[in-house]
Amino acid sequence: MNERYLEGRTALVTGAGRGLGRAISRRLARLGAEVILADIDQAALTESAHLISEEGGRPSTRIFDVSNAEEVRAVFAGLPQLHILVNNAGICPLTPVEQISESEWDRVLNINLKGAFLCTQAALPLLRAAGWGRVINISSLAGQMGGIAVGVHYAASKAGLLGLTKSFARLLAPHGITVNAIAPATLETDLTAQWPAELRRDLGQRMSIGRLIRPDEVAEAVAFLCSPVADPITGATIDINAGLLMR
Repeated sequence: MNERYLEGRTALVTGAGRGLGRAISRRLARLGAEVILADIDQAALTESAHLISEEGGRPSTRIFDVSNAEEVRAVFAGLPQLHILVNNAGICPLTPVEQISESEWDRVLNINLKGAFLCTQAALPLLRAAGWGRVINISSLAGQMGGIAVGVHYAASKAGLLGLTKSFARLLAPHGITVNAIAPATLETDLTAQWPAELRRDLGQRMSIGRLIRPDEVAEAVAFLCSPVADPITGATIDINAGLLMR
């Protein structure tokens, strides 16, 4: 398969400022895609764009809140074309269930789940016009088996993403657009680096590989789902959890 099989394709990745979103953006850029980096953090976006440019990519950036419908619609309405949407933006509080406020619940669901819906909805005219598309939702193992360490609102939002994936997959299949989810276990990112060391060590030891999942490993799964050989795959969830959940 051509190592630059995404030449001529445009991809938008939310939460691209750091961690998994940055890794996904860099991988798609190496495959030839013109990547639009989306986040609410200007400094992080600038750093991601610089890294991709150094590697020969041609990134652009958009600053917007995925949970704000007006901002989302304005950004997508201004795009000339789009072929790939990666709904990666998310937050992951560890708040104990007794301490979760209504406002925190709403914030997690608004960013993690509603944000993916709003972005996919806004992307529909562009994807249909292209006649080919990929939507990839970054869910989580927590959405399949409940959170081991994360808050119940995070687990609920990621479970909702799986239902959203299947619904959009059915709706968009006639238009040549596939919609899939990836459900990784705990990742080794800037976010989890702030967690207690004992918690990270325990989570890593639960996995068959004895460590947390690396962002580049998930980025490879995104690259596969964007490839021509993934044409028949839609409505699926790709598990990357080192055997924590076997189905």
